Amino acid sequence: MKPGKRRKKAKESAMEEPLCCCEYIDQRGKKNHLVACCCDCEDLDAGCDRWLTCRSLPPGTLERIADTTLDRFRIPWLKGAVKINISLIPPLVLLPVFLHIAALHFLLALVILTSFPVVVLWYYYLTHRRKGRTLFFLSLGLFSLGYMYYVFLQEVVPRGHVGNTQVVILTCGLILMLVALSQAKRDPGYLVGQKSNDKSPCQGSNDLPNRKVLGSSNGLHGAALSGIASSHAKNDEAMGYSRVLAEGLDKAQEDWCTKCQLIRPPRAGHCRLCGVCVRRLDHHCVWINSCVGERNHRAFILALSLFLLTSVYGITLTLDTICRGQSIFIALFYCPGTYKDYSSALSFTCVWYCAIVTAGMGYILLVQLLNISYNVTEREARLALREDTGRRLLGGIYWVLTRGLKITALMGPTSRPFQETGSQP
Repeated sequence: MKPGKRRKKAKESAMEEPLCCCEYIDQRGKKNHLVACCCDCEDLDAGCDRWLTCRSLPPGTLERIADTTLDRFRIPWLKGAVKINISLIPPLVLLPVFLHIAALHFLLALVILTSFPVVVLWYYYLTHRRKGRTLFFLSLGLFSLGYMYYVFLQEVVPRGHVGNTQVVILTCGLILMLVALSQAKRDPGYLVGQKSNDKSPCQGSNDLPNRKVLGSSNGLHGAALSGIASSHAKNDEAMGYSRVLAEGLDKAQEDWCTKCQLIRPPRAGHCRLCGVCVRRLDHHCVWINSCVGERNHRAFILALSLFLLTSVYGITLTLDTICRGQSIFIALFYCPGTYKDYSSALSFTCVWYCAIVTAGMGYILLVQLLNISYNVTEREARLALREDTGRRLLGGIYWVLTRGLKITALMGPTSRPFQETGSQP
């Protein structure tokens, strides 16, 4: 029996047996226990021996050690120990520590709050370059909301300058924002290629060619024949096949996704992080760890808007409490005597942290509203820049040239205003 089949059979037999709260099935398909997390570490032992004897490690040793460590990082749970994503931990530990350190002195706050956006952007470009998904930004955003609300209740409300009505309004805004965020986390409009010989494309299946003919004219011709067999286009997937008949195989070849094995409907795109095609793909948002597409775009805009309103309202209440007698805008930059009291210093530091995050989210919302006003998505704006049919303003706000605007007005909101290249953005 081959090792792969043997491992699969062992994993299936292990999963049939009930697990206690501290047991789990490891990456090798064997039943393991949390108490034995330091046992059977051959790669780690060999690495330590080579390190002590000043010898280099074999290729792939560090990757295997990291995979084993991450696989054993679990907590007890019902029906087996649950694996924890390591990217959830840093925000939970570093954010309170850095904010409390920043509250000790004005210069410490200046250094920490200045370096925070730089570190976040560096981590974003690092994960984006590796084309990997991470829960770091989602964890940072949710924990920041919870911790800022906790500081507001513990340090600001007891001073007596914030009424119960104001606390209720702030709480309702936070709850509504979380509800909108949960809606934005839902299916953005994934296009899944399902092979079936019994169903036509209009019934939800994509009878596409195999991998040997991906991207070839024969494969697209087979997809066109499948589109001919369907008499009614009942969904967006079937629209892609009807376009083969209307525009020809050469035109449809540009919309052929070799990874998902389907012809993308108008304005759909392939997300390289999620690995699937999405209807009217706007972009992949790391803050919700999901794509923003046709089905969740409105919820995404609503969540951003509610966040801005709630954050600005909370900043206003806090500054009005710790900087009495000053206007809100002046108090944000000059509030004398704040760092003489640690409670006021912590509240003021959290205000500046919220202001930095709010400015970033406001920038994202501004870009989204500008793109919506011109009936383009962020992905289409990037394609316009790539094909020299658009130009960039203010380091990220996209302004589409007249040629693109005319095409958008003629083709309507459901059409693709820009001609895409053969590559998969």
